[in-house]
Parts: sequence; structure tokens; C-alpha cells
Amino acid sequence: MMEYQVDRELLEKIADLVGKPVGAFNIRKDCGCDGRQSTENIEITGKEDKPGIDIRIKAGTKGETCYIPVIITQSGINEMVYNDFFIGEDCDVDIVAGCGIHNCGEQDSRHDGIHTFYVGKNSRVKYTEKHYGDGDGRGGRIMNPQTVVYLEEGAVIQMDTTQIRGVDSTKRDTKIVCGKDAEAIITERLLTHGDQIAESDMEIVLDGENAKGRVISRSVAQDESSQVFYPRMVGNAACFGHVQCDSIIMGEARIKSIPAITANCTEAQLVHEAAIGKIAGDQLLKLQTLGLSEEEAEDCILKGFLA
Repeated sequence: MMEYQVDRELLEKIADLVGKPVGAFNIRKDCGCDGRQSTENIEITGKEDKPGIDIRIKAGTKGETCYIPVIITQSGINEMVYNDFFIGEDCDVDIVAGCGIHNCGEQDSRHDGIHTFYVGKNSRVKYTEKHYGDGDGRGGRIMNPQTVVYLEEGAVIQMDTTQIRGVDSTKRDTKIVCGKDAEAIITERLLTHGDQIAESDMEIVLDGENAKGRVISRSVAQDESSQVFYPRMVGNAACFGHVQCDSIIMGEARIKSIPAITANCTEAQLVHEAAIGKIAGDQLLKLQTLGLSEEEAEDCILKGFLA
């Protein structure tokens, strides 16, 4: 019974799932499939040559959601998973991923995943990915996601990635290639504490005319944790790209932010911004005058910053 309770809590944390999902889903648990369902428009099949799944979405599919969460509840698991998405033309779909690790043992538990998206002409995809770790064991909770996206003409992907709490080490690699009139929008939220380590290596390549790329990264580093951000925007045509990184640093934490823009066309318009700082004293004081303790005021500010 306790095991099922852990499963439910992890799935709710990373995918907002309560009970059986509606529509297409694949739930992976401890290196195996714990449940799978396809629909008329979304087909999910297991790979035969390596761990992972293929998700094929028919052209014209709109208003459907596909859930593909991963949960690990055992100590000592180390897996690499390959998931490929083939999205037809003129689609408008949501894909909800995420990974939760509950580690109560002495050994590290680790999930590495490579997600590759092929997004058809004029399709729109919202991809949501949350990472979370808990458990009272000394073993680490490690997640290393890699995401590669190819956008055809007029396609759009909106990526919302969040690291909630409890992930000891993560290295996120993201690459998006935008064709003509395509758009990539990435919103990244990250919280580290203790001695956790987080790295984010991101590249958006604007290959097609009128392609657009936007990156908004917000992070909080507490205690002795460390973070490194390396977002890059490359303009190879008449395009627009904007990179914004804002971080709050606390305690003895360390943050390095290295935004980069590269223009290989005279018509490319690229902008980057980066800011690192502590919580402003006047913000804390204002909330404390309303009756909050210093700790409660800090928590309120951080929640608003990462919202």
C-alpha cells in the first residue's frame, strides 16, 4: 500500500495526475512500463532495439493530451531511455512528461532521457516537464534530460520545464532547430538547495526566415548549491531571438550565467539579458510589516519569482 501511495504522490507532483489519465499515456516505473494507452489519433509503441517509446500523432489532431511520466521508487536504478515524437501537420497538442525519484536507499538512482521531436508544418506543441525528488535515503536522485526539436515551417513548440525540489544533480541539454516562420518558446524554472548541482546547456538555431526564439530562465540557488546556465541563440536568417536569465542567490550558493548570441545573417535581431542578485531588503521588510516572519516573507517572494 505504501508503494502505491508513493506512486500516486510522485505522479501528482510531476504530471498533475490523480487517478488514471484520460487519453493517451505511457507511465514508466522502475525501468518498465506500468501502463500504456493509445487513442485514435495518438499511437504509443515500445521500441524494440532499446528502452523507450515512439509517439506518433496524426495530422490534424487538436485538443488532445499525451502523458509520459517516469517514476523511480527503488534505490540503485540507472537507466537511459529514448523517446521519439512524430507529430503530423496542423496539430495542436499537449505533451506532459516529467520524472520523479523516491530514493530511501544508499545507492544513487538515476534517469537519463533523450527526447527527440519532429514537429510537422503549422503544428503547435506544448511540452511540460517537471522534475522532483524525495526520500530519506543517502543515495542520490539524478536526472539528465536531453531534448532535441526540429520545427518545420510554421511550427511552434512551447517548452515549460520545472525542477521543483529534491534533485541532487541534473544536466539538461536542449537543442531546437527552427525552420521558416517557426517559433520556439522555452520557460525554465529551477530551485536548488543543500549541495545540489544543476547545469542547463541550451541552443536555439534560427535557420528559417522569420523564425523566432525566446528563452526565459528563472532560478533560485539556496544553501551551498551551484547552478550553471549556458543558453545560446544562433541566427542564420532574418529572424528574432531573445534570451533572458534571472537568478536569486542565497546563502553560500554559486550561480554562473553565460548567455550567448551569434548572428550569421545581417537581418538577424538577437538580444540577451542576465541578472543575478539577492532578495531586496525592502521587499522583505514590506512583507514583514504585514505580519509575515522573515522565513515566510522569503518563501512568498521565491514562490512569486518562480511562478
